[in-house]
Amino acid sequence: MRTWHDGEGTLTVGGDGGAREVPLRIAASYRARTRGLLGRDGIDGALLLTPAGSVHTFRMRFAIDVAYLDRKFTVLAVRTMKPGRLGLPRLRSRHVLEAEAGAMERWGLRPGVRVELRAAESR
Repeated sequence: MRTWHDGEGTLTVGGDGGAREVPLRIAASYRARTRGLLGRDGIDGALLLTPAGSVHTFRMRFAIDVAYLDRKFTVLAVRTMKPGRLGLPRLRSRHVLEAEAGAMERWGLRPGVRVELRAAESR
């Protein structure tokens, strides 16, 4: 099992010729997961919360797409959440991806799709 650390990375959606790479921020520490997207006006790419099984959008400034991933990075569900909402915990969810509302549909992220996550090399 991999140990994740806060930092940058890349999210790859799709395979073969249709692969799309998206900039990724990784929030693995308690402090980074708690902060999440709070206080931001948007995000370029996606945010990975790990470990996580549910999210909320209290005190957020914009609507987000939320994708629940299992241990093998297969998408279990994708939801759009407006600010001020509480997402219910998702059974078997180990990781959560967050992005601006509408982004995941453009990327082709839907239930059953397996994504690849790579952390940037540490210096």
